[in-house]
Amino acid sequence: MKYPYTLPPLPYPYDALEPYIDRMTMEIHHTKHHQGYINNLNSALEKYPEFHNLELEEILKNLNQLPEEIRTVVRNNGGGHYNHALFWEIMKPASAESALSPDQSVLLENIRNTFGSFEEFKKLFSETALKHFGSGWAWLVLTPDKKLKVYSLPNQDNPLMNGDLPIMGLDVWEHAYYLKYQNRRNEYIEAWWNVVNWEKVEENYNKAIS
Repeated sequence: MKYPYTLPPLPYPYDALEPYIDRMTMEIHHTKHHQGYINNLNSALEKYPEFHNLELEEILKNLNQLPEEIRTVVRNNGGGHYNHALFWEIMKPASAESALSPDQSVLLENIRNTFGSFEEFKKLFSETALKHFGSGWAWLVLTPDKKLKVYSLPNQDNPLMNGDLPIMGLDVWEHAYYLKYQNRRNEYIEAWWNVVNWEKVEENYNKAIS
């Protein structure tokens, strides 16, 4: 992704994730919130052409190289753009094929080795998302020493800012679920597992370890 940044189309209709995530939430989340991050990011970088040819990943990894006057804006809105672009892709309409294949998944093998079992990983990830205070994201990342790790970050911060590679992220800002679930973040998190696009998550993992 390079400047000027544009809103990526969803890889499915706005109502495709129902009943787990409702159409109105998806439409507002995509066209208003995500577009807003992009508008602010483009505006912040407009007067700094030296950063226009850099991939957004490189900018997020090296925020300290940005002029101080735009650093926070780019952190918040560049993170918002990157996080949401990833988020849309790691979801898909629920189906019987939404689970990792135990016989073919390198990611599943490493999840088991790291967390003990897929069920323990799911429990840890869900608890991390549920217990995160305020707005933010829960992440599955690959660390520089090629280890899987789960943690949360505030606001629109991204694991790239910590030197880690994001594999999977769950948005726990209230705008991601409040229209349908109100304050029941736990129900949103449990429902979300039904629409995880494990093929894309595995693709992210394979790219990260290569």
